[in-house]
Amino acid sequence: MICRIFPIKKNRISICTFEGKGGFGCNPRYIVEELHKRNKDYEFIWFVNDMRKEFPDYIKKVPNTLWSRAYWLSTSKVWIDNYRKPYGTCKREGQYYINTWHATIGFKSIGLWRGASFSQMAYLVSKNDSDMIDDVVIDSEWCAEMYPQGMVYNGNYLWSGAPRCDVLYGDRTKYQEMFRQKYGISKKAKVVMFAPTFREGTTNGKRIVFSEVWTLDFKRLLNNLEERFGGVWYMCLRVHPQLASSVREHKDEQLKDKLIDASQEEDMYEILAAMDAFITDYSSAAMDAGCAHMPVFIYADDIEKYLNDRGSMLWNMSTDSNRPVTNNKNMTPGIDTILPYPIAQNNDELEEIILQFDEKKYISMIKRFENDVRLIFDGKASAKVADRLEDYLRQ
Repeated sequence: MICRIFPIKKNRISICTFEGKGGFGCNPRYIVEELHKRNKDYEFIWFVNDMRKEFPDYIKKVPNTLWSRAYWLSTSKVWIDNYRKPYGTCKREGQYYINTWHATIGFKSIGLWRGASFSQMAYLVSKNDSDMIDDVVIDSEWCAEMYPQGMVYNGNYLWSGAPRCDVLYGDRTKYQEMFRQKYGISKKAKVVMFAPTFREGTTNGKRIVFSEVWTLDFKRLLNNLEERFGGVWYMCLRVHPQLASSVREHKDEQLKDKLIDASQEEDMYEILAAMDAFITDYSSAAMDAGCAHMPVFIYADDIEKYLNDRGSMLWNMSTDSNRPVTNNKNMTPGIDTILPYPIAQNNDELEEIILQFDEKKYISMIKRFENDVRLIFDGKASAKVADRLEDYLRQ
């Protein structure tokens, strides 16, 4: 309120990712790049917890602190965020706030769908933030059905698709070559990304994030991929941005030079565009990788425990790996679909689904899934969002 003595700058845009823990990545990155390409006079302010993070020279990074947020948010015409604003943040009349969220179609229940696992404080933060939002970026009817409870949001949607997925559309040769050159591996090498999901809990009332010991046998996985698909395979490890600092340069003596840790990279989507396959437990990035029609495998070795900890899931997952996984109709009642990705709960099952992988059947299931959820994926999401933002910036 105090900072409202300062006028709103009509060309100023403030951005934050993952509560300041993120850097130049996720959906906001691709929107900002598109806006800068269109108009060099736009002023970009990016909030970070760590001022050592690197950005293009046309972006001003500022500390994600109370008074810094108060000044820069109060004087910005547009806000872009992929998470939530801190409780108590107030938007001024004449400002526009677009939330790009950090996941679209996913596995994990969020918001009110978590039931008792969703705390009263989390609800208050979500409600305060959602009440300020003018548009939420979505890529499907799935999001439109899930977000009212999931995001505690009943406002307008921008049906653009996810900007971060633009790089996954069409020919990905450029990104494949960039990745292999950067990490010094052969142009003919194949790479699988392992991206375990974000986990969180509470200790003494405080939210904590943590990583668990992986039971996935990396060496066996690569051997199976080489047997089924041919070529020489490498493992690219990518953990959630909120865990990246605690999982530095993970070592696996069996893999030696075949393990590439990309967890410190600010943005995973140009990296994902370079991949030949993807594996996760419950990360929504599986859906993004599926957009590129690369093989996606789910390695969920703790389904029962995860269901209990999370409270609920967006999919009817069970301990029967052979059972088709349908969407949770309580959360997406207007959709009838089947998860197109094979699921394994241990290394033996994973070996079996890789060696028996049927590409023709897989692509057919992917296309059916995309049709069922009414997916928007055309490589033009960043441009569509930039169009909307420029409409407001001209006002």
